[in-house]
Amino acid sequence: MSSYQSYRDKALTNPVIKKEYEALEPEFALINALLSMRENAGLTQKQVASLMGTQESNVSRLEAGTGNPTIATVQKYAKACGCKLNFNYTIA
Repeated sequence: MSSYQSYRDKALTNPVIKKEYEALEPEFALINALLSMRENAGLTQKQVASLMGTQESNVSRLEAGTGNPTIATVQKYAKACGCKLNFNYTIA
């Protein structure tokens, strides 16, 4: 087990930290979906950026979860990777 995983597991025993961590799950899911799309397409960040008509740094920020992308931006990213977005929901 990596030191990060060990640290995370220990931190998540705190109910306050666990609640905040779980609140970030949708953001983590989006980032994982973006990375998976690009990996499955066999593209680099630079190639995705070119297909989107943007800078590589913008793709990097999008994948890092820094910023607040619009649905249009995420759709452009998906299209560049040869994917189509599909939204679902669950009742909380």
